[in-house]
Formats: sequence, structure tokens, C-alpha cells
Amino acid sequence: MQKRMNALKSAVCAAVLCATTYVSASDINITAVTQVNPTLPQYTRVDQPVLRDGLKAASGGRIEVKLASWPEMNVNGPEVLRLVRSGQVDIAAVPLTTVSGDVPLLDAVDLAGMNMEIGQARRVANAMAPIVNRDLERLGIKLVATYPFSGQMLFCNKPIGSLADIKGLKVRTFGPALTDLMKALGAQPVSLAFGEVYTALERGTVDCAVTGSGSGNGAKWHEVATHIYNQPLFWAVSGYFVNLAWWNKLDPAVRTLVEKTLLDVQEKQWALGLEATKDGVDCNVGKAASCKIHTLAKKPMTEVTPKGDVRATIRKEMEEDVLPPWVKRCGERCGKIYNETVAPITGIPFKG
Repeated sequence: MQKRMNALKSAVCAAVLCATTYVSASDINITAVTQVNPTLPQYTRVDQPVLRDGLKAASGGRIEVKLASWPEMNVNGPEVLRLVRSGQVDIAAVPLTTVSGDVPLLDAVDLAGMNMEIGQARRVANAMAPIVNRDLERLGIKLVATYPFSGQMLFCNKPIGSLADIKGLKVRTFGPALTDLMKALGAQPVSLAFGEVYTALERGTVDCAVTGSGSGNGAKWHEVATHIYNQPLFWAVSGYFVNLAWWNKLDPAVRTLVEKTLLDVQEKQWALGLEATKDGVDCNVGKAASCKIHTLAKKPMTEVTPKGDVRATIRKEMEEDVLPPWVKRCGERCGKIYNETVAPITGIPFKG
């Protein structure tokens, strides 16, 4: 009997980490809620094969991840993080700006207009993760991995030829920083949940809406919008959060394996964010040859290419009209953290 037990321990150890510790004989069930829609490639190409199936395979079948998307759990926005806080789920993924009401410092990772290139967005995320975790851990939460969506762009149901053309238009926003940026550019921000935007564009309740080029494609916005402005305003940088009490109670070998898996998810999601941005635009505007990830629009949109030094305009508005209100919401400490950690990467200082 003892020989059989030793053999079981050795087999499980090898399956998990080839370490000196091992997963206990009882099965481990992990509940995870990720992604706003189960059809998104972030879910189908990464969460399902890497987080759900990968953990099961790496543990020799001992770890079972019960994975669901937000709609499948009938939750939305800040509720997702609160499920983690309460211990109802072990792991959850959500855009940082969506839950910044609970932890305002999270917004510093990807303020609207700050990161127009994905490489910079990741550098900021890497630098800020250990800092925001000090705030999160007081709430019983830990940020283990970050990821982007495709570049957040304007989808409009009215002809636009430049960024200046959104002046006076009703634009769907999410999060206070994007609202501030749209106001600065002369638009009228309208707060709408992602699932309500299709109908709002169709009925003309809003003239434009901001989301990822790929996310908008997945939600079929190309059916109700005519123009896409091909300039990422930010990346909706998101995070995989865990319940800290649950995390700390895990067997060290199991925790190491889960963390390793989430970091693998992180790598794949950042690579997908870059790939999905171009693919999303190409699919929306009807470029069949380069539409590989998303759905080719039957009614192609018009691609609007930025003219002039648009990035300088967006950067100026971010520095003057997005950054100061965020510091006011977050507090003086946040301005100091921003200047010490983020400004050296972005080159945009807070001049408070």
C-alpha cells in the first residue's frame, strides 16, 4: 500500500512541477470567470486552451478549472471583481478601468490617450503591477497577470474623415478617463454597457462607440457602424485577479503551477492583442486575405486613416485633460506614483 502511495505522489509531482511538493490526492476545483463574451478570441484562443485545458493537462487531470464567461455567470463589470473578493470565484479577468472605482490606482496602467502603442502599454503594466497589488491586497485580491484587448478605436455610424469630426457627436465611452478624453476632443460621452452598444448604434442613440477593433467585430458592430478610425486610443489593459486567501492556502506546488499557467496566458494574450488589432480592422473593412481571426464583414466599413500628427493631439489632451482629473479622483499619492513609475516610460509628466 505504501509503495502505491509513494508511486502516486511521484507521478502527480512529475505532472505538476517535477518539484519536491505534490498535489494532494483529492481533486482541485478552480472556478474562473473571464471575458465579456464567450466568442472573443481572448476566450476561445487563450483562456479555454491554456487556462482551462492547460492546467488540467499539466496537473495530470488533478486540477479542474470550471471556466465561464461573464454572460454565462450573468455578471457585468465591477461585479466580476467583487465575486473574487467574496470568494465566490477563485480567478476572474476584467479590464482595469472597469474596476478602478474600487481601486483608482488601476487606471494609471492604461489611461485613455496615454498608450497608443501596445509595447508601451505592456511596459507600463509590468511596472505598475507590483505597486497596485499593495492596494489590492488590502481588499483580499491579487493581480497575477495582465493582458490587452485589441486597440481601442472609434466605430461611427456617421461619416468621419478625421478625429476632429467627432466634435459634437455622441460617443459611447467606458471608464472616466475615456470620458474625459472624449470631452476634451469635443464629443458628447455616453456611458453604455458593451452589450447595449449594437442597438444604440443601430437606432442612432449614439453616433460612435469605442472598443477594440476585434471586440467590435465580434459584437458585429460592422453591421450598424460605417466608419472605423484606425488609431488605438488605449488597449483596455485587463488583469487576471485571484482571491488572496484562496491563493495563499493553495499547496505551494499547485500555486506555482497556477501562477506559471497564468503567466503563460499573459504572454499569449499580449501577442494576441497585437495580432487581433490589425486583424480586427482588416475584417471590419473587408480585407478577406488578411482576415484570419475575426469575422469578415459582409458590409465592409470605411477605414479612416489618421492624418497629420494626430498622436501629438491625443497626447496633449491626455496630459492636460485626462491625467489631472484622474489624479484628483485618485489622490495626491497617485500623482506621485505616476511620476515615479509611469512618466519615465510614457514621457508624459503629471504637472500638478
